[in-house]
Amino acid sequence: MKSQTLREQWLPNLPGNVLAGLTTAFALVPECIAFALVAQVNPLMGLYGAFILCALTAIFGGRPGMISGAAGSMAVVIVALVVQHGVQYLLATVVLGGVLMMLFGLLRLGKLIRMVPHPVMIGFVNGLAIIIAMAQLEHFKRATPQGEVWLQGAPLVIMCALVALTMLIVYGLPRLTKAVPPALVAIVGVGLLSQALHLPTRTLGDMAHIAGTLPSLHLPQVPFDLETLRIVLPYAALMAMVGLLETLLTFNLTDEITQTRGRPNRECLALGVSNVVSGMFGGMGGCAMIGQTMINLSSGGRSRVSGATAGIMILLFVLCLSPLIERIPLAALVGVMFVVAQQTFAWGSLRVLGKVPRNDALVIVAVTVITVFTDLAVAVMCGIVIAALNFAWQHAREIRADVQESGDDARTYVLHGTLFFASTAHFQDLFQPLTDVYRVVVDCRHLHVADHSAIVAFEALRERYRTSGRSLRFVNLSPRNLHLLERAGVSLVEA
Repeated sequence: MKSQTLREQWLPNLPGNVLAGLTTAFALVPECIAFALVAQVNPLMGLYGAFILCALTAIFGGRPGMISGAAGSMAVVIVALVVQHGVQYLLATVVLGGVLMMLFGLLRLGKLIRMVPHPVMIGFVNGLAIIIAMAQLEHFKRATPQGEVWLQGAPLVIMCALVALTMLIVYGLPRLTKAVPPALVAIVGVGLLSQALHLPTRTLGDMAHIAGTLPSLHLPQVPFDLETLRIVLPYAALMAMVGLLETLLTFNLTDEITQTRGRPNRECLALGVSNVVSGMFGGMGGCAMIGQTMINLSSGGRSRVSGATAGIMILLFVLCLSPLIERIPLAALVGVMFVVAQQTFAWGSLRVLGKVPRNDALVIVAVTVITVFTDLAVAVMCGIVIAALNFAWQHAREIRADVQESGDDARTYVLHGTLFFASTAHFQDLFQPLTDVYRVVVDCRHLHVADHSAIVAFEALRERYRTSGRSLRFVNLSPRNLHLLERAGVSLVEA
C-alpha cells in the first residue's frame, strides 16, 4: 500500500466525491437521530455532532474516505450519565473524552492497532454488519399507546416494497452506469416515487424534526471541580477507548479497501479535536462509522472532499433543507443500510472457517457474537485475549532440546525456542537432575529468553542441579539474553 499525497487526498474525481458525500449525508441523518434518541438527548445534538466530526476529521484527519459521526457505540456508553446528571455533564464528558483521544494521538499510540489479529478484524466487521442490519428492523415497528408493535397489513407491504425497490436500484444501477452513486439515485428516486403516489409510509420527519440554527459556542454548564471530574472521567475514558477502537479498526478496513496507507496517529488527534469542538458547540461525541464509511467508499468517495461534503450537507439540512429532507421515506434509507450490511459482512470468512486453525475460527465466531450481544470494546478485547492465549500456548509447546552425549559423564542440551511464562514448565521437564550425568552443558545459542519467568526458570534449574550435586553450565547466550540475566543478578558460573 502507498501513502497519498496532498493532491491525491483532495483533487481526484471532484464531482464523484461530492456526490458520494451527498449520499453519505443522507445515510448519516437517520443514524445520528436514532443514536441521539438512544442517548436521550435532542436529535439536533446528534446532527451538530455529525457535522462537526465528519467535516473536521475529513479535513484534518489521517484517513481520507473514512466517515465519522455521532456513533451508536458511544451513545450507549453515556445513556446512564444523561439520565443521572443531565445533558451538560454529557457535553463535559465529550470534551474530556476528546482530550484523552488527543493525548492518545500525541503519544503516537495509534500503532497499537497492529496488535489486533486478523481474525479479530473479521469478527469485528461481521458483528457490525449484523448490528447494522438488526438496527434497521426498528423501522418496521410503529408506536402505539401500548408500546411499539410490528407493522402489519398495507403499511408493512408498502415498507417492504420500497425497501426492495431501493435495494434493486442499488444493486442494478451499476450495471447500467457508474456515473452517479447508486445509493443516491435510490434514495432520491424512491423519495420522489412515494411523494408522487402519496404513499402512506414513514418518513425521516416522523423520527424527529431537524430544523435548527447554527450551533453556538459555550462551555458546558457544570461546576469545574473534583466532584465533576469524578463523575465524568470514567465515562470519558470509556468513550475515548470505544471511539478510538472503532475508529482504528475502521481505519484498517479503509486502508485495505482503498489500497492506500493512512496516518493513524493523525486520525486519533483529529478525532480528539473534533470531539472537543463538538462538546463546546453542544454536539454529541462520536467516532468513525463503518456503515457510512462503506456507503462513502462504495459511492466513489476516496478524497477528503467526500467527508467534508457530507458534514457540510448535514449542516445545510438543519439550516435550510429540512422540509425536503424530512420527506425522505425511511424505507429508502433502510434499503441502503441493508445493502451496506450485506457488503460489509465478510462472507468469505464462512468458507474459510473449516480451513483456518480452529483457534482462529473460534476468535472469528466469538468476536462476532460478543459484538452483537455486548459491545465492540468487550468483543475486541476478548478476541485479543483469546488470540494471545492461543499464541502463547502454541509457542510454549515449541521449546525443545537436542541432547548430545560428550562421554560417560558429560552431556550437552542444545535448546531451541522461546523461554517465557507459558513454556517454563515444559523447559523444566526437559531436564532430570537426579538421574542426569555429572557434567551438564546447556547450549543457548538457539534460545530466546523473553521475560522474568524465564529468569526464574534459569535460577530454579541451577538450584535443582546444585542440590543433586551435579555441574551445570550455560554457554552461547546471546548478548541480549546475557545482559537480561546478569541485570537480574543471575550468576552463570557452574552450580
